[in-house]
Amino acid sequence: MNIRLLGTITLLLALGAGGCATMQGPAPDAAHSSRNALDWAGTYKGVLPCADCEGIETTVTLRADGSYSKRMRYLGREVEPLVSDGRFTWNEAGTIISLSGKTPAKYRVGEGRLTQLALDGSAITGAIADHFVLTKMDDRIIGKHWKLVELRGKPVPKLGKEPYFILQAKDNRITGFGGCNGFSGTYTLDTVKSRIHFSQLISTMMACTPGMDVERAFTDVLAQADNYSLDGDRLSLNRARMAPLARFEAVYLQ
Repeated sequence: MNIRLLGTITLLLALGAGGCATMQGPAPDAAHSSRNALDWAGTYKGVLPCADCEGIETTVTLRADGSYSKRMRYLGREVEPLVSDGRFTWNEAGTIISLSGKTPAKYRVGEGRLTQLALDGSAITGAIADHFVLTKMDDRIIGKHWKLVELRGKPVPKLGKEPYFILQAKDNRITGFGGCNGFSGTYTLDTVKSRIHFSQLISTMMACTPGMDVERAFTDVLAQADNYSLDGDRLSLNRARMAPLARFEAVYLQ
């Protein structure tokens, strides 16, 4: 979804306009702050509003040693991504981090998400508030080779090449093999609610026997899945609370 906003919104964010400030509640218990109580280290990603482009695809990686990496890609513009590295610090309450370096920023740290704040630390409110959230990527599922082992409760028949998929962190791409053809597309992931959605799936156009029946069913599963469950190296794609649509096992390639 393209997010186009007036240039003044970006200016207000950069300046930390006082109109964005919210009421401050009682100081939180430091022993139960985001810093101490949450598994905050990891990679967060989202598309933030942009005044003169389709959105700013932003990826922030926070490390336990206090360092970070940040990548900002301006969608719809022929410019190189802006990449920066540096250190981040916590506020006294352990709820907000400040990124140093050439792209300074402040984020409120929550369960599985970073919410960008104005540079003065005030919250962004109103209709655009939900667009300033980065969601934590689940490194237990991203980047692994997931081999299809079961479709709608039935084992996958042996084929010349095993169907699989891989979720790539860069550009939220999914690639894989359906049983006859290679395919690719995009995905969205909500690690807090274990939600997943696949879109823009395309594939090569070969006809195979066997393999086409498995591929059709596999493609249908990807179109229907809206959540996932993970148990170690076993992954299930599901729809609502029904029985799993498909099951996969992680394969560690040499």
